[in-house]
Amino acid sequence: MSAASYAGIPLALLATTAYNLGLVVEKRALERVPALRVRQVLRAVAGLLTSRAWLAGFALMLAGLACQTVVLTFEPVSVVQPVLASGVVLVPVLSRLMLRERLGGGEICCVAALAVSVILLAVSAAGTGGAAGHHASPGPMAAVIVPSVIAGAALAAGSLRGRAPGHAAAATGVGCGAGTGLIYGVAALAIKALSGILAGHRTAAGIAAGVASSPYLYLLAGCLVTGMLLFQAGLQSCRASIIVPVSVVTGSAYFMVAATWLFHEHLPASPGRLGLRLAGITLAGLGLVALSRQAAGRPAPRAAGDAAVAPGYLAEVRRR
Repeated sequence: MSAASYAGIPLALLATTAYNLGLVVEKRALERVPALRVRQVLRAVAGLLTSRAWLAGFALMLAGLACQTVVLTFEPVSVVQPVLASGVVLVPVLSRLMLRERLGGGEICCVAALAVSVILLAVSAAGTGGAAGHHASPGPMAAVIVPSVIAGAALAAGSLRGRAPGHAAAATGVGCGAGTGLIYGVAALAIKALSGILAGHRTAAGIAAGVASSPYLYLLAGCLVTGMLLFQAGLQSCRASIIVPVSVVTGSAYFMVAATWLFHEHLPASPGRLGLRLAGITLAGLGLVALSRQAAGRPAPRAAGDAAVAPGYLAEVRRR
């Protein structure tokens, strides 16, 4: 392990802990925020910005992203990203303790598979010793980013469009989580590109000028705003223990594959570690597919309004 790793890996752990704790704090705050509608952007933003609890969670997320940007300047993606993705293990625990959420038996197995996939990716990255890449060609970046953002937004928005009180929120969580994971994966690519500016300039003025003139700054802002609005709407309707792991694992697997290629970082040289890398990515995909089937197969719970109306309606029928 390099000397930089002794500082980089703990910083990456701090980043993922702050980020995922912020998500759980936001979920708790969303329970007291009026229903978010993606088409009513200004109203949704106003509802979020007037909630102090939500702003506290958002501040934790920003702190995590800031730590992630710093650590990517001196560690390769193959080392950092598995550590960042390990936060998926924290989410079910925090959701159970802070939100009192419960998972079904099949859902627990699927989320556990996602967690194991993260562990495999982390083990495959240990000891690779590769150098961190900072520059990618604009053409390949655009070819990857544009379809990814379109597919992610379509998937997340399509999942939210079908949500309604009393319907299968788990299915909405899987679709919205996968869609926002793609968008956040693109945002991570932008962060990685911006980290090259930090590595290439020695003065604060040079860094500020380079960041302000970079298109990746505005790509990052657009992806974060779009992903945040879609994710918050999904988080309000679904269990955090479903949507967060799906979003994190999707974004992490996407980022590891895309960034390793775009930034010319080397795959593990050892056949064993390469096998673990491929097994982790495959298990993540299988876990997402199985979780989506679990969600689709669950009977739709009855809406609260239906539960309140039905007994009175039946009583009226009996009296007649």
